[in-house]
Amino acid sequence: MLGYDALPVLLEKNNIEVPDEVCGRLSRLIALLLAENEKINLTAVRTPEGVALRHITDSLTAAGEIPHGASVADVGTGGGFPALPLAAARADIRVTAIDSTAKKLAAVERIAKEADISNIVTLSGRAEELSRGGVREAFDVVISRAVAPLPLLCELCLPLCRVGGKFIAMKSASEAAQTDMEAYSRAVKALGGGEVRIVPAPVFPDDGGEILDHLLGIAGKLAPTPEKYPRTWAKMQKNPL
Repeated sequence: MLGYDALPVLLEKNNIEVPDEVCGRLSRLIALLLAENEKINLTAVRTPEGVALRHITDSLTAAGEIPHGASVADVGTGGGFPALPLAAARADIRVTAIDSTAKKLAAVERIAKEADISNIVTLSGRAEELSRGGVREAFDVVISRAVAPLPLLCELCLPLCRVGGKFIAMKSASEAAQTDMEAYSRAVKALGGGEVRIVPAPVFPDDGGEILDHLLGIAGKLAPTPEKYPRTWAKMQKNPL
């Protein structure tokens, strides 16, 4: 199965450097995702160009924030993003793709196998329930592109992050603009996190089209998350931190 030949140009335009072998694997991911998307709805993006921009390149804007050898959890991975591109580009890290939809995780596993990405595993379940078990504070980095308000997202993610690790929220600038950043910072601190660092992460298309105005919200984990967190999803929604 062929991949997307224009990916090297797109990555270069976004100052993302990967070896040719990795670029080939990422290109193959695009074809594999679109093939799986015919069987199960993994993404609303239906073209190779769109997947290359909105999933592959966008996912890799966070790669430089992940320390060498880190264990990484992707919460709400959906069709495998950012988990699959990060695992493909960073053979030194170990990625756990977390989602509550088992069918999507099965597709992620098939894609990873076909693309020869061996440093990724899947974990099925709701983050707020999983963090009450054996993976609480188990990961060096917890990352998420999930569509959820930032205060809720940090309550789902920070309990999975070890002390000394970091939480990375991948958001569009428009999503972030709808967030009370002071309230978000307070929520992060209540969960054991430190100061929130906002890093612009725009994604530039290779055809002169619209720039994706994205950013990374990064918080280090300074102290254990209090045992009362995370609360149930219903309580988070009713009374966000």
